[in-house]
Amino acid sequence: MMLLKNKNIAIIGGGPGGLTLARLLQLKGANVKVYERDFNREVRVQGATLDLHAETGLKALDEAALMDAFKANYRPDNDKLRVLDEDLNIIYDQHAEIDSVDFGHEHFRPEIDRGPLRDILLDSLKPDTVVWNSHIISLESVDQSWKITFQNGSTAIADIVIGADGANSKIRKYVTPIKPFYTGVTVLIGNIPFSEKNAPTLHELLKGGKVMALGASKTISLSEKGDGSLDFYIGYHKDENWSVTSGIDFNDNAQVLNWFKDEFAGWNSDWHELFATEGVMFIPRPLYCMPLDQTWDAQPNITIIGDAAHLMPPYAGEGVNMAMLDALQLSESLSDNRFTSLRSAIANYEKQMFVRFSEMGKITLDNTDAMHSSEGKESLLKIIGLAQNDDHSK
Repeated sequence: MMLLKNKNIAIIGGGPGGLTLARLLQLKGANVKVYERDFNREVRVQGATLDLHAETGLKALDEAALMDAFKANYRPDNDKLRVLDEDLNIIYDQHAEIDSVDFGHEHFRPEIDRGPLRDILLDSLKPDTVVWNSHIISLESVDQSWKITFQNGSTAIADIVIGADGANSKIRKYVTPIKPFYTGVTVLIGNIPFSEKNAPTLHELLKGGKVMALGASKTISLSEKGDGSLDFYIGYHKDENWSVTSGIDFNDNAQVLNWFKDEFAGWNSDWHELFATEGVMFIPRPLYCMPLDQTWDAQPNITIIGDAAHLMPPYAGEGVNMAMLDALQLSESLSDNRFTSLRSAIANYEKQMFVRFSEMGKITLDNTDAMHSSEGKESLLKIIGLAQNDDHSK
């Protein structure tokens, strides 16, 4: 811990990666603050359920001494997947299979909602570790430290800054000029409250787990959440700026439904339940990925983890897992007395991260392309088959 002695560490972003890193560093005695733009911890947590993997997310939680809390909050059977065609015919059903894996097995991927996971991590931190309502607007290097300025007018000084601030990271540009590229696929994201009442056909198909429907180079992903709502991701090929140029008012259910009827012509009308609930927010999101060969020279007092470091599409279930493993490997590097400088410790973490992302990013891009091809169903079934023999696929 010599490298971190008397050092103030600022983690920008209070997602799973940033909070895991804060927990791991505090266990090692480091002085850490997490700056999060949410107004407080009661802000509703958006996003689909997360499946954690043995060698990444679960490994980090184990090192953070939080596995018991995770086991008390995860959602058994929420990882079970049904694969459908456009007409809602079930062509693969994990619910029909006999469970053969559990904690400790390399292919066990238990699911947890983002909210409970965040609560587990927040509750593990020292009081006042997280500084809420701290939306960063600028970073300035001052005498080998960093001055951080926030939208609310406050400032902070830190010896080390770690960007865990996601896809639109404000920290990344201080580490590297490398930009992400558009994958060619856009998703329309939404959440339907009380899905048993508001989308009964789709709710029943979920059976407490996940659904992936594929056809005509398009996908619809559904996931049941613990609060009784249903998350959906609709994936399709569009130009990068389609969401801006389409002319669709994504706050208008009728307009979005009309688009869906045209774009997904031939799909069963039961899918229209996704657009039947007033007040649902539809968010179009073009999917980006960092270049698989990205590298940069390590700096002595700043680095990035998670999507800020290696943004990629969601079609391998690796985003949060990679972020939590980043947190583990960075905490190990920073506390390893074999390193004589912070720069060498950061370089050790970044070297591991570059290699991991290059491998996992390729798998993710391959999955994204395959599932949004004319052979999408066959491709997903092949991916599922490979997953039983390959811990890197899903």
